[in-house]
Amino acid sequence: MPNFLANLPLLLGQPGGGGTGQPGSGGGSMITMLATFALIIVIFYFLIIRPQRKKQKDTQSMLSNIRKGDRVSTIGGIRGMVHAVKENTVVLKVDDNTKIEFNKNAISAVLERREEEASEPSEEKKE
Repeated sequence: MPNFLANLPLLLGQPGGGGTGQPGSGGGSMITMLATFALIIVIFYFLIIRPQRKKQKDTQSMLSNIRKGDRVSTIGGIRGMVHAVKENTVVLKVDDNTKIEFNKNAISAVLERREEEASEPSEEKKE
């Protein structure tokens, strides 16, 4: 850590310590400036862009896996059970006789997944 702090003026491109004052010595300053910009771009990628892409991918996966019977919450705070799934919309049953149709993008979270029913019915033994 002390080495980094000692080299901080060089990373920021401030003149000082090692400059000979010759006209051709400006190339080192340009390289440190480019390295600094590259470092900032890498930091932005890992702190902002990459997590946003991961969140977008997870949201898209959640929306494509919505099934009838799932309990969901919308971005407006309405909670209900999925009654029907269409290509771009979802019909939620929020009360006994109340059904509301939303765009799939309005679903913010799946609160409870429908329990998968057994794919094969149990076979009874015949005697």
